[in-house]
Amino acid sequence: MNFKEELRQRTELAERTLAAFLPREQGFQKTVIEAMNYSATAGGKRLRPILMRESAALFCNADRVAALPCFMAALEMIHNYSLVHDDLPAMDNDEYRRGRKTTHVVYGEGMAVLAGDGLLNYAFETAAAAFDNAKTPEDYRRAAASLQILGRKAGIYGMIGGQCADLEAEGAGADVTDEQLLFIHEHKTAALIQAAMMIGATLAGASAEEIGLLERCAYNVGLAFQIQDDVLDVAGSSEVLGKPVGSDEKNHKLTYVALHGLEESRREVERLSDEAAGILASLPRRNLFLEELVRQLIYREK
Repeated sequence: MNFKEELRQRTELAERTLAAFLPREQGFQKTVIEAMNYSATAGGKRLRPILMRESAALFCNADRVAALPCFMAALEMIHNYSLVHDDLPAMDNDEYRRGRKTTHVVYGEGMAVLAGDGLLNYAFETAAAAFDNAKTPEDYRRAAASLQILGRKAGIYGMIGGQCADLEAEGAGADVTDEQLLFIHEHKTAALIQAAMMIGATLAGASAEEIGLLERCAYNVGLAFQIQDDVLDVAGSSEVLGKPVGSDEKNHKLTYVALHGLEESRREVERLSDEAAGILASLPRRNLFLEELVRQLIYREK
């Protein structure tokens, strides 16, 4: 398997899928739609829709899952809305994202808030379109279950809950405990990765036990991904990352690296990634690309 070529093809598919669902820039609301699309088309790894599709492929031919594109696009919209809001002056106050000016710098703070709100609401409108393709009671059940996963993992018991804990931990320094930090990473980062893998499995007809295994696998993937992000913020290059390094320290955020050091953090990323790959390898149907994608998280530079 040529992993780089396979990843390129899957990334392009995710890009096309997202583009197919983005709103047209017209009407009196044109500016907010432009800001939404500016944010959503800024590039990135498209990791979450790729993980969703590859998780579905563990249980069936993903091309036959009609609801999959709706949820792939919806989850990427939610991820991007969170980045728009994260970059705001009231949050991380970042001026660059993926090598270009952030949404609030280009469109203004108020319009960036609306763009984030727009992406979040449009995401659920997009996901709900899955019901248009439903043909059997089982199709409806799977789409409804996936909507519940999406709402919970993106909401107060998922990503938003993690962002809340993260915001309150700012400036707390040494008073932030390991338990709090893991809660932040689990909910702020891992929750959307869990949504990706769980929804992919749900739409493909996986059992409750199999969906639970993928939820655990995604926890490991998400935690490893976030710890690696903390590592890159200390040891990475702003040219490669496309954003300034050292923003965590600037914003007085206590990270896994600050608590445990660079080397232990790197070992933990590798351990979590290997454990996640082990869970994937234990499933009845193997997906070698997905297993390699998980392993590659420990080597990424951006």
